Amino acid sequence: MTRDEPVLVSACLLGRACRYDGSSNEDHELVRELEAAGSRVFPFCPEERGGLPTPRPPAWIEREGAAAVADGQERVVTEDGADVTAEFLAGARQAVAACREIGATRAFLKERSPSCGVCRTHVGGELVDGPGVTAELLRRAGVEVTGVEGRRGVAPSRPPGTPGS
Repeated sequence: MTRDEPVLVSACLLGRACRYDGSSNEDHELVRELEAAGSRVFPFCPEERGGLPTPRPPAWIEREGAAAVADGQERVVTEDGADVTAEFLAGARQAVAACREIGATRAFLKERSPSCGVCRTHVGGELVDGPGVTAELLRRAGVEVTGVEGRRGVAPSRPPGTPGS
């Protein structure tokens, strides 16, 4: 990473409570790395940006994987069978647009998410190898995506009264 480099980051990794269950996956190690590099961080939750509420029912790619969703051949469904494909695609497309707008060529995304997973995601209710919908569309747009598991490290120490303390 270079100083002042714009990077898109899954908002849950930055401590925002936007996971499907209303919690976060704040990753203190990633936050420290981005701060040390002097990166310009742009938090982004594709599921919320696509119109889904928080909290929301767990969802997964139905059968084939994110490439099939991106190509219009597959669905994303909730545990109750509701089709949320349009919302997942809308959020992924907005992530691509955001990267273009801010000039980001790199994104740090929450691993194991049906939206943001880079190496592992949920298909058919199971964790499998492969990307989520947003990671797939970002890769297709030429954005370098890095998966981050989340919840690493402890909070950086901050003087009392500063944001986050």
